[in-house]
Amino acid sequence: MPNLGIMELVLILFIVLVVFGAGKLPQLGDALGRSIRNFKRASSAKDEIDVTPKKEITDNSLDPKSVESKRS
Repeated sequence: MPNLGIMELVLILFIVLVVFGAGKLPQLGDALGRSIRNFKRASSAKDEIDVTPKKEITDNSLDPKSVESKRS
């Protein structure tokens, strides 16, 4: 990846200023900062979704042997 010098950064800033306008630059910076903060938080935090298998709940009332014993 090439190194960016001062002139390249000024040119990029000028293009962004022309495309988005001076009024939108603070909102873009704020959104970019929040995005980076959320990405760092998400990449360093442990997974919030628990994917461990759960034990099956058995219902003895559906067991054929218990149904037959109830009939007798």
